[in-house]
Amino acid sequence: MSPSQKLVLASGSPRRIELLQQAGIEPAHLFPADVDETPQRAEHPRSLAKRLALAKAEKAHKALAGDAEFGNAFIVSADTVVAVGRRILPKAEAIEDAMNCLGLLSGRSHRVYTAVCVVTPAGRFRQRLVEARVRFKRLSREDMESYVGSGEWRGKAGGYAIQGLAGTFVVKLVGSYTGVVGLPLYETMAMLAGEGFRVHHGWLTGQSA
Repeated sequence: MSPSQKLVLASGSPRRIELLQQAGIEPAHLFPADVDETPQRAEHPRSLAKRLALAKAEKAHKALAGDAEFGNAFIVSADTVVAVGRRILPKAEAIEDAMNCLGLLSGRSHRVYTAVCVVTPAGRFRQRLVEARVRFKRLSREDMESYVGSGEWRGKAGGYAIQGLAGTFVVKLVGSYTGVVGLPLYETMAMLAGEGFRVHHGWLTGQSA
């Protein structure tokens, strides 16, 4: 693999790693770029997702600049924000957070914004925002307590992981499923391919390079 074909994922998220692997890409390096994710005053959810994805990419790019092994690699970062209207739901870290999120999402629609940022070996930044609309069924107290007991919610935006048990809560999804999981594959592959990264497994079908 040439240096230009190395890819650094600015995240330690197992789900983002797995999604890239589904597209035939094995990250050469993981650089979990931790940034302050506190929303700014009156910040729109989509603006927050874009700002954080860019901040993660910038942090990884700065840290790896001049690195003999990864200084010329592509960098991919992403951030996912779950919102009801303009209300941004937290990444649940406590049981109370998860229960509050599930109670708010029960029986209603919400939006999931995932921003992806790609940094090229030449230092060019490209960004894309993907939005999905998700509707949950009405959740009983038993539904919520059972899900919270699974622990799948921990650290997840909005207090749930759609690829797990919470998938049974979804009655409607319009948009990118992989975006809700954490990395919209179609859009990510299109950006990488557009910058010269060799993308395999038919991901270019129907796309303009």
